[in-house]
Amino acid sequence: MASDGAVERGFPHLETVRSAVTALYRRLSYDTVQAFSVSVAPVDVAFCDTDDLHLGAQRVAREMVRHYRLPDARLIVSFRDMKYAAHVELAAGPEYFVELNDRFRTHRRDVGAALAHEVMHVYLHRLGLSFPGTRDNELLTDTAATYLGAGWLLLDAFRQDEVSSQKLGYLTPEEFGYVLAKRSLVFGEDPSVWFTSEQAHSAYVSGMELARLDGRQPPLAAAGWTGRRRYARERRHAQGQRGVLSFPSARTDVPYSFTRGGGCEEPLRVSFPCPTCHQRIRVPVRGRVRARCALCRTVLECDT
Repeated sequence: MASDGAVERGFPHLETVRSAVTALYRRLSYDTVQAFSVSVAPVDVAFCDTDDLHLGAQRVAREMVRHYRLPDARLIVSFRDMKYAAHVELAAGPEYFVELNDRFRTHRRDVGAALAHEVMHVYLHRLGLSFPGTRDNELLTDTAATYLGAGWLLLDAFRQDEVSSQKLGYLTPEEFGYVLAKRSLVFGEDPSVWFTSEQAHSAYVSGMELARLDGRQPPLAAAGWTGRRRYARERRHAQGQRGVLSFPSARTDVPYSFTRGGGCEEPLRVSFPCPTCHQRIRVPVRGRVRARCALCRTVLECDT
């Protein structure tokens, strides 16, 4: 929890975020991800100063348990003075003890955001899904909470003014916006109507720009003129290299690479990440091709 301090901005964890989206689809399956098409509604996690502190926190926790489809999980919420925003004990269950920072006693509007992250820890723990290292595992948790419909609360908890700032979670505001945009493009849901924070809305706009750019990379047919010209140049180079099996691009910002199937005389293929789930797809280099991602079932129009 960043409170009255510097907030990291931009997309420094983008590779881990994309890997987390892929991991979600692989572990949950397309059908399970589709079951989270409706986000947590603001009214369901509303928590005002006149509500009883502990009863209100328990009510919001139950809503998170319901949203994540953990009917046999019971959360016991308490408050204490600590460095971090919240902490959950990942025991065998069915009871899980969650501690919230004392700050939330007077910042109740953000209790839902803190619990969105902590209950997702329980969800991933039960799935057996984790990333190595504390930082990457926390990034996975934020990404999963956001992609599955509760993380808009974490972005909306980001607020800044001339003298103070607050941010929850480990993703940057723009990265939260990016994952929300990815979700929006899949489910047709616009989370910006729920934002109460002006800074959250700006971060979402930045994230949407990058998310849309994912769908305009060669060899996708929607790629722009500059990308198409660069791709054609590298394709010609790969086609002329008969004795080579792999032709990665010389540029680190280019997501595609060329390969030959089982030998040097095999037809040339291009490999690129799916703009929805980021699993790599490989298709033959033969002009217009329609590809279907086996993981997220997105149908892609390509010009290879």
